[in-house]
Amino acid sequence: MLLAVLLIAGCSTNKDAQPAPEQPEVLGEMPEEMPADFDFLVRYGYGEVTKNEINTYQDTVVKDLIMNGTATADITLTEDEMRSIYERMRGIHIMGKLELVPLKQSCARVPYQEDSWRITVNGFTRNWSWSGENCELTEDAEQLLELRNFIADIVAGKEEYQALPEAEGGYD
Repeated sequence: MLLAVLLIAGCSTNKDAQPAPEQPEVLGEMPEEMPADFDFLVRYGYGEVTKNEINTYQDTVVKDLIMNGTATADITLTEDEMRSIYERMRGIHIMGKLELVPLKQSCARVPYQEDSWRITVNGFTRNWSWSGENCELTEDAEQLLELRNFIADIVAGKEEYQALPEAEGGYD
């Protein structure tokens, strides 16, 4: 009798148990006002070496010195700079669904750029990466490249960044 009770108890299901909710695939529209938790990290570089990094989570920037490794600086973007970046991200719907891989891959480039992104808005974090290995970029990848260049230009104007050593060498 005891064996039957244990067998029945072991096979019962809990109808009230619900699976953990998954994060939505698409956040949708970003709020018009920049939320307090807005932060991002972008790593970029050539080939498998994405040594450059702009990280607003930790307020740091890493510069690829190519032959001489990397150099790091503590850089905090101003509220206006963050708002400007936020508006550009909002304009390209960065928290939505992006097409980053071209449908037609006509050739391969060496070396090629590679970017990876992490963006947090209103408690939701989105991760993206794209590669310039294919000769053609999608429109979304081009927009991310333009955004990254915009952010890198802001950072390059900072005294702390300008104090970092110059890169030596290049990527073939």
